[in-house]
Amino acid sequence: MNQRSRRPGTLAGAMGELLQIFGVRASDADLISRWDKIMGAEIASIARPAAIKKMRDGRFNVTLRPVNPAFTLQLSYMTDDIKNKINKYFGRDAVAKISFRK
Repeated sequence: MNQRSRRPGTLAGAMGELLQIFGVRASDADLISRWDKIMGAEIASIARPAAIKKMRDGRFNVTLRPVNPAFTLQLSYMTDDIKNKINKYFGRDAVAKISFRK
């Protein structure tokens, strides 16, 4: 068991950890809370998720916010890699579109 932190955690974070123990991936909240682990240091250091919208077909539109607008072009070249990492995490074709917000 981890030592309790001084600040309370979110319900999504706690449920995400519990579901991860059982091998189930929860939702977009789980994706945000584990962004650094899923994307790796290279992508996580230059972009953070700004919005995740679920479409009617169950797939996600992921909007990323680069830490510096100059990274937008570099991230646009990495969209396939970002989609693949998210899809691998969820174990299905979960991402329909990646977009960027300045």
